[in-house]
Amino acid sequence: MPEAHTGPGPDGGAFLEVEDLHTFYDDSHILHGVSFQVRRGECLALLGRNGAGKTTTLRSIVGLTPPRSGSIRFAGRSIDTTPAHRRVRMGLAYVPEGRGIFPSLTVAEHLRVAEWAARGQARPREETLELFPRLGERLGNYGGQLSGGEQQMLALARALIASPELMILDEPSEGLAPVIVDRITDILDEVRKRGVTLLLVEQNLSMAMALADRVVILSQGRIVFAGHPQELRDDPALMRVHLGVT
Repeated sequence: MPEAHTGPGPDGGAFLEVEDLHTFYDDSHILHGVSFQVRRGECLALLGRNGAGKTTTLRSIVGLTPPRSGSIRFAGRSIDTTPAHRRVRMGLAYVPEGRGIFPSLTVAEHLRVAEWAARGQARPREETLELFPRLGERLGNYGGQLSGGEQQMLALARALIASPELMILDEPSEGLAPVIVDRITDILDEVRKRGVTLLLVEQNLSMAMALADRVVILSQGRIVFAGHPQELRDDPALMRVHLGVT
């Protein structure tokens, strides 16, 4: 029986709570006490230079690289020991860096696999494809025949099929032309308007700042800034040091 999606905790607090995460790869200590919250309905952008620990943070949250210590609460429930596949059925979707598209599967087959994985929680395919009309024209095309932008749209559609409440995205604009980045930005904005909470890792600062309600910056596995986008814009020294923006 699939996991039921759950609402926020009884105190009405944060939708996702990350507390004092310490994550390692073998003996390499990557995250050093990372803590932040994501509120229901918002977009939180997690920023930082390459190697800052952003992807490790996401992988810790979704259960692919479990932290050695710290805690994660989602919708008011601890998920510290919850397997990754059960986190998906609780309403948490992950769109990884690199898209994860199978070259030998058609668009329709990708969506069918996502529907099967979502079990009874799958969103109607037609509803999902309203956001991605191009994919509706490519249902018979193989993943390897799609452009980079089409592959990213398929990765997003595949995640949305599961009717997530929280969507975690790792570099959705990577390798895409500016006009496609604008389209992906519009799609994610519409996704949020439909009630999906977003946690976004993104190197494209313009895209991240356009979508984010709040921003967290990581540096060497530690949080060095947490606040609103305008606060970050007003601190060019911080942007230069931790984001390389001149």
